[in-house]
Amino acid sequence: MSVTASPADLSRAFASADGRCRQLPAGEFSSRAAAEAYIGGVCFKQGPPSLIGAELEWLTAQGEYSASAPRPELSRLADALGPYAPRSLDPESPALALPGGSRITIEPGGQIELSSAPFGTSAELCESLRIDAARLRELLETRDIRTFSAAADAFRPPRRLLQLPRYCAMENAFANIGPFGALMMCNTAATQVSVDAGADAEEIAARWTALYTIGPALLAAFACSPTLRGAPPGEWASQRMRAWLRLDHLRTRPSVHDWPGPLAGYGHWALDVPLLCVRSEGEDWSPPPGATFADWLCGALDDELGRRPDRADLDYHLTTVFPPVRAAGHLEVRYLDAQPGDSWSVPVYAVDALMSTPATVSEATTLAKSVAEMWSEAARYGLADPELRAVAVALLELAAAHAATATAARELDAAAQRCRGGRTPLEDFESGVLS
Repeated sequence: MSVTASPADLSRAFASADGRCRQLPAGEFSSRAAAEAYIGGVCFKQGPPSLIGAELEWLTAQGEYSASAPRPELSRLADALGPYAPRSLDPESPALALPGGSRITIEPGGQIELSSAPFGTSAELCESLRIDAARLRELLETRDIRTFSAAADAFRPPRRLLQLPRYCAMENAFANIGPFGALMMCNTAATQVSVDAGADAEEIAARWTALYTIGPALLAAFACSPTLRGAPPGEWASQRMRAWLRLDHLRTRPSVHDWPGPLAGYGHWALDVPLLCVRSEGEDWSPPPGATFADWLCGALDDELGRRPDRADLDYHLTTVFPPVRAAGHLEVRYLDAQPGDSWSVPVYAVDALMSTPATVSEATTLAKSVAEMWSEAARYGLADPELRAVAVALLELAAAHAATATAARELDAAAQRCRGGRTPLEDFESGVLS
């Protein structure tokens, strides 16, 4: 689950792919209402939903084919990636896209991420990501760097490699909360799926509500991170999601079911999230403790910061909120563990199928309504909770019935059978059921 400024990048890709991108002039906001209206416009691009994208993350290690091997040096990562290296590694890099259209980013602990281009079908998306994942492995192996499909680092203590001001400010802010900030930043990896928001306010609300309502059941279905080095004691099906849920409730757990609707609710919530970073020309991006973007907007931070925020500041602030579903022009599903092997295609197919038609969106929402608030239970117990397991099976069966291809239907049927038996993706992978 990325903590880089990727939402703006993928949002631009989604919008430019169908001509819906619009640029607003920079400048200060006249009021809080103006800022909330701006968020509603840029975070929920309106148009017929047709595109899907994904981000895949892997842990990395230097040398041995072992997840306990040391993290790679950033210079070796930059050498291996060459012209595909992100500018966080090499400011002079052209940061080219890989052959399938994906771009590479690096997370604070050396995790590596592929951010896909948006595609019209999940089949095209998965094929392109497989091409790019293979090319990425080839590039990394030239410098003896390995990738590992694990949602949580079971062996190494958290250690931040990237020293950018953004991550220094984040680490400082999270250090006051507990161990989960460093663990999230450095020792976790996710599978993210992004879909268009919807054609109009009514459809956006339905799709948004569905993605949140089905979230706990899908989290349970794909939970596969029982061990996280450095986490406090406790048995959890998804230690990765545990880290996110325990990180900072104001930033990661919006009360979406109490909102009148996402277009108004998201903006109101985001402005009241405490500032995590304030961009400046210096190295210190730490904000005044406890201050929110709304505080900055109304002038309460004039003495400390010396200026009011503009649209670029708000755009940046929106990349520092981490809800389970984030609005970034499109809708980012951020609650899924990185999957073992190449089985990341299964949650991609599941989200694609469940969002495929308004009727399917409505049916999925109805099926999952009883578990819509069970985020902590899903992360802790996963499929061991009988209600979550039953809903997970029902959702995957619904997804299989509405899958776009025979391959997707076959993978979703197998996932439903796995969930019915209470097996995790990791258990099937280790037994050889998954490739």
